[in-house]
Amino acid sequence: MSVTSPTPTASPAGAAPSAADTTRAVVQEFLAARLAGDTARLTALFADEVDWLLAENPTVPWIRPRSTAAECAAQFTELMEHTVPEDARASVDAFLVDGTDAVLTGHVSGTVRATGRSFEGPFALRLTVENGRITRHHLYENSLSIAEAVSDRAR
Repeated sequence: MSVTSPTPTASPAGAAPSAADTTRAVVQEFLAARLAGDTARLTALFADEVDWLLAENPTVPWIRPRSTAAECAAQFTELMEHTVPEDARASVDAFLVDGTDAVLTGHVSGTVRATGRSFEGPFALRLTVENGRITRHHLYENSLSIAEAVSDRAR
């Protein structure tokens, strides 16, 4: 999987980290762990209980309700089991931080292993970081494109 993102700005040297600084650092670590496929690190980054939101899609095996750190981290592994890792792409166009909340917007694409069909579209990801761990993960993406790529039916 490849990810490209804009370079965020840092706090002035010597300043105590603000909530926004901590949020930015945890989100950057989350992105690095996703890119590396490090589920142990992802599990450590998620809180014990997570407010997980991803529009349910019964035809897509990796899109399902989750609430624990281990379940949230496992989403990456499940995604890689069902898609072609070499074709996975994500680009981040904006990385906005306001206190404990971060919003990333961008574009995602990939290929479903079982069908060979591709999916693509914009995404928005809202994360909340409290006490250095991710407590909210709300992902909005082109679920229709993904469902069509998973489907055995001709388009």
